[in-house]
Amino acid sequence: MYDGLKGFRDFYPAEMGPRREVIDTLEATAKRYGFREIGTPAMERTEMYVDKSGEGIVEELYAFEDKGGRDVSLTPELTPTVARMVVAKQQELSKPIKWVSTRPFWRYEQVQQGRFREFYQTNVDIFGSAEPDADAEVLAFAADALTNLGLTSAEFEFRVSHRDILGGLLEAFDADVDTREAIRAVDKSEKIDDDEYHDLLVAAGLSYDQAAEFDDLLDTDEENLDELIEFAGTDRVEAAVTNLQNVLDVADDFGAREYCTLSLETARGLDYYTGVVFECFDATGEVSRSVFGGGRYDDLIESFGGQPTPAVGVAPGLAPLSLLLQRAGVWPDEGFTTDYYVLQVGDTREVAAGITRELRERGHVVETDLSDRSFGGQLNYADSVDAETVVIVGEQDLEDDAVTVKDMASGDQQQVPLTEFPGDHDRPTFDDF
Repeated sequence: MYDGLKGFRDFYPAEMGPRREVIDTLEATAKRYGFREIGTPAMERTEMYVDKSGEGIVEELYAFEDKGGRDVSLTPELTPTVARMVVAKQQELSKPIKWVSTRPFWRYEQVQQGRFREFYQTNVDIFGSAEPDADAEVLAFAADALTNLGLTSAEFEFRVSHRDILGGLLEAFDADVDTREAIRAVDKSEKIDDDEYHDLLVAAGLSYDQAAEFDDLLDTDEENLDELIEFAGTDRVEAAVTNLQNVLDVADDFGAREYCTLSLETARGLDYYTGVVFECFDATGEVSRSVFGGGRYDDLIESFGGQPTPAVGVAPGLAPLSLLLQRAGVWPDEGFTTDYYVLQVGDTREVAAGITRELRERGHVVETDLSDRSFGGQLNYADSVDAETVVIVGEQDLEDDAVTVKDMASGDQQQVPLTEFPGDHDRPTFDDF
């Protein structure tokens, strides 16, 4: 007996059915927005992640040397991969490029609620538009996907921010600030206490008084964003505030504004984010961590050797999303049932197989005996797979040129002429006879 690896999960049918329904809903929503599906490899060169995040990232990767002596890693995220793909065919692709994919990723990190070492995400990205409409469309897709899954505005919120507001405010202080480390501190602020948070800001270059002032600035509400422009006195913050307000205005037109809350404490820890960023949270607070996030990363394509190409995306993760759906009571049921079970009694396989094929050709889920079970054993199996209708093909029935149709919910059954089943009925049941 072998145990599964920590952080890697098995999905039996009772769980895989709902997961498939969630994935199908996410992808169907993306399709209605015009996103086209792509497929991507499970491994990339490790240097691609090291170049973007430094040598320390290797500790978080499933990294190894392959048989050709290449340093490779199982992909921990999709964004660098799609950036590489855009660069490879940048001149051939019509802009904006709108892509979607659902697949597993791997990170060697601490396993906790909603976080595993192998995890699944649906990634939705737009390349080639710097307009607020692109950011707003990503927000609208995410909102539609969640409402299509049965959630309401009372169940979730998008906390929206802008990386240039954060960076511009930090630049306004008379201090030698490591902006990258300060923004990472902001990203952690919800998970740590105030003293630890301020210590991280001080370590990034602010004084304790400046850290407290910076923290107060991040509490500014949407009606008072002009105060941030006045404090910073820079074009960078003014442009960022204008851009953020424009994105929220377009999100209103797209029907997503009601789900958005200004939250300058939202930073997104990855270094490649450049503009509007957002994270989805359980509005009740019962799911304590971010459900998923996204944002703009306008510099990444160029850093991969391509032409300057603005980009924005979002990546709902199935594990944390399932926590939100379960908390809200809208996690799908297993959903997979058997329409027909064709039960064989005696030497009737040829006729039973013909009925089975004909019902399947009409698009129904049909099972039949594969294990030479008794009549009772087959009936018990049909009940275990929630078969709606059992078609009994017995030797005595065939002597009468008939089959017996049994409704499993009521237990009622009757004999039906073989020529009439399935006959002209698209989905024949007991009630049709």
